[in-house]
Amino acid sequence: MAREMDEFVAKVKDSTDILRVISTYVPLKKSGNNYFACCPFHREKTPSFSVAADKGFFYCFGCHAGGDVFKFLSLIEGISYFEAIKKEAERLHIEMPEREKSPFQIEREKKIAQMLKANELARSFFHSALVNTSLGTVAKEYLLSRGIGEEVVEEFKFGFSPNAWDRLTVALKERSIDEEILVSAGLASRAKESERVFDRFRGRVMIPIADLKGRIVAFGGRALGDEQPKYLNTAETLLFKKGEMLFNLDKAHLEIKNAEFAIIVEGYMDAISLYAAGIKNVVASLGTAFTAGQAKLLMRYAKRFYFCYDSDEAGQNATIRALQIAANLGAEIFVIDIPDGKDPDEFVRKHSKEAFLNLIQTAYPLLDFRLQYVLKHTNYNSFEGKIKALHEMLPVLGAVKDEAVKLEYQKKLARVLMLDEGVIISELKNMKITPVLNSGAAFTRKATVKSETMLERAGRIIIKEAVEDEGTIDYIKEFLPIDLVENEGQREIFKMLFEHGGDYNIESLSEEATEELSRAMVEDFDGEISDVYIDALNAFEKQNLINKMQSKSKEIEEAMANGVECEDKLAELMEINKKLNTLKKGG
Repeated sequence: MAREMDEFVAKVKDSTDILRVISTYVPLKKSGNNYFACCPFHREKTPSFSVAADKGFFYCFGCHAGGDVFKFLSLIEGISYFEAIKKEAERLHIEMPEREKSPFQIEREKKIAQMLKANELARSFFHSALVNTSLGTVAKEYLLSRGIGEEVVEEFKFGFSPNAWDRLTVALKERSIDEEILVSAGLASRAKESERVFDRFRGRVMIPIADLKGRIVAFGGRALGDEQPKYLNTAETLLFKKGEMLFNLDKAHLEIKNAEFAIIVEGYMDAISLYAAGIKNVVASLGTAFTAGQAKLLMRYAKRFYFCYDSDEAGQNATIRALQIAANLGAEIFVIDIPDGKDPDEFVRKHSKEAFLNLIQTAYPLLDFRLQYVLKHTNYNSFEGKIKALHEMLPVLGAVKDEAVKLEYQKKLARVLMLDEGVIISELKNMKITPVLNSGAAFTRKATVKSETMLERAGRIIIKEAVEDEGTIDYIKEFLPIDLVENEGQREIFKMLFEHGGDYNIESLSEEATEELSRAMVEDFDGEISDVYIDALNAFEKQNLINKMQSKSKEIEEAMANGVECEDKLAELMEINKKLNTLKKGG
């Protein structure tokens, strides 16, 4: 299995073009042997991000990010190195071999399969209780009052949980579902004192929640009457992570891709009402604040988001938080403003699909919505109020990459707040702002200046020669004293090369070693590398001889102080000095 996995990784690596991958995120321009761009990981105006296509490495001389194509993908997508390999394999249609599973993995997968089965049976139970029994009469009447007819009930498989302690638990146990699986799936709870297992959902309209594969992973239960909470969700389980899922995405993802934008609402009923009205590219967050994980999930299908949260204060505050999260990931953001303080569900039922589509056409861009919100919630009559309003706007304004758009909003902000535009420009420069990447990732690093010693530069030259010509590794191993390598990253690289030769794995290197290796492969050194590397080796030999001279001189001083003869040591010192002079003349 290990051999098959190694072959899979090698096939993906051999099939991956680093220029093609990186150029989908940043525009590259050739200069000399390499390609350059402004770094996607830190803010800069002069390109310091370099790609050595023939070597398969990238390196930024500003923030020192470096590695191979999969390291790049892992950094820019916020995924692991192996996930980056899998992502590229999927694009290349290269199938990954099945890994040999540990007993823990086998047991975990078995439990997940049992939980999925329990959820599927629970959906059938709840749906049958709604449509086939008198128990569901009140629930059906409630759904009809919300404009949800039989077709929508069938499409979403709405259900009803009987208002009894253990109807579902008993029914599923009869279908050979273990109590522990019911508890693990969030369908049942266990009483602390009696250890009795009872239904989690009772007397509620049940809304199944599916993952992208359409598998039922959780439920949302809507109370009938005044029972609290109004909405009760499945607690987080092995199957269900609220911050990583969106309600209705299983049905909506192709619609979102075709429409090239997603509509994001707060609640299930909002999403269901819009979907039922024929607006199919809609999803809802699952009873939690909109997360970066949800934004990344959506950005697989579209980069344009239309937020349509409730018009009340809580909804508006949630909108502001969600906007910043999505904007920081590079999404194009708009906000749908629903008149009369209504939510999307109420509006589309009272008016029509066409009326809602008109709201989309007049949606506010992020900056306009933020400005409107800030002006509405800030008393900007005083100078202090103006500055407060300005500071509320700066994080969003500073994240704009289009200079023309930024300039236009600077003027607009100056006009509305009656401030000198120079004040805005000055405050903008002084503000610490997380910029927005068009590629879909926020800047995460800072530019730093790294001083280097002569031996560090020599070390990189030798590393480059060793990687480009594996035949030199044994020679380098013989003549390079590893204890003289000051840089820890370089020392790690040399140890790896000496142990594995050219058959090394960049994934096993530390961050510092990866950056050093990348810089060595990307950097242009004066002259042919095969020539300058001999000088680099000599630099280490000189240092080695200098160290020996110092050590031998100390021995002689101690011997003379103690009245011990040291003619042999003096002869050794003269020999070391002779070798050093020869190297200096040769250098």
